[in-house]
Amino acid sequence: MLRILQVSDAHLSPRNGLFRANLARLRAWAEAARPDLVIASGDLSLDGADRSEDLSGAVALLRAFPVPLLAIPGNHDVGSHPRTMPKQPVDAARVARFRSLVGPDWWMRDLPGWRIIGLDTEIMGTGLAEEAAQAAFIAEAAATSSRIALFLHKPVFVTAPEDPKFDYWSVPPQARPALAPLLGHAGLRLVASGHLHLHHGFTRGAVRYAWAPAASFLVEPEIQPGLPGERCCGALLHRLLEDHAETELVQPEGTEPVWLADIRAEAYPG
Repeated sequence: MLRILQVSDAHLSPRNGLFRANLARLRAWAEAARPDLVIASGDLSLDGADRSEDLSGAVALLRAFPVPLLAIPGNHDVGSHPRTMPKQPVDAARVARFRSLVGPDWWMRDLPGWRIIGLDTEIMGTGLAEEAAQAAFIAEAAATSSRIALFLHKPVFVTAPEDPKFDYWSVPPQARPALAPLLGHAGLRLVASGHLHLHHGFTRGAVRYAWAPAASFLVEPEIQPGLPGERCCGALLHRLLEDHAETELVQPEGTEPVWLADIRAEAYPG
């Protein structure tokens, strides 16, 4: 059995002390439980898309966990599609900054019986050269007989895979076909994502879909009308068994339910 701790949306910055207490509680939990791996599923930083110090500071805190770290970028780390983030569109320079300070923005790791894959959702649907390169990587990563656990920042969909609506919360519809080699793979068992600041899970066939809560803060319901899920802070523990994945909420004692409205002025001054 493999155990992966998914820490998502930490939103860390050396410019303030926000969210450090919740992260410290998760690190103490990891020191006691000793999972095999920590995966940071995006938005490591508060504003890494424009500030190198946010990215470098965030990854330093996450690397302090007592087990190996893998990370993928979120929209706060590299920007995103210009339709959703016109002031911080993802581009080659922002992706290069992430790679230099954190590591590859997409990757795969083979562990006994499983292939763990992380992808960069922020370049999807943009037409950047990095998107085409990742699509070629996806085809390569799908060439396995192992069970697959897929990690993303944004969920593939929030309603149904065929929903054509473009929104802030999920992978752009026109980009989803590139994921077909993985989403249609016979060995796919887990699709784990973050971004929504919601704890939610469901199954489609043999695949477990898991939305990780944020380690940082909660988003008010009126900002996310119609999205299902529990509003709580914490992380997820994924147990990868012989032919399926199990997921549970990790919410150490004392975890603080911080609301966006209460920290917006400090987190995003001006």
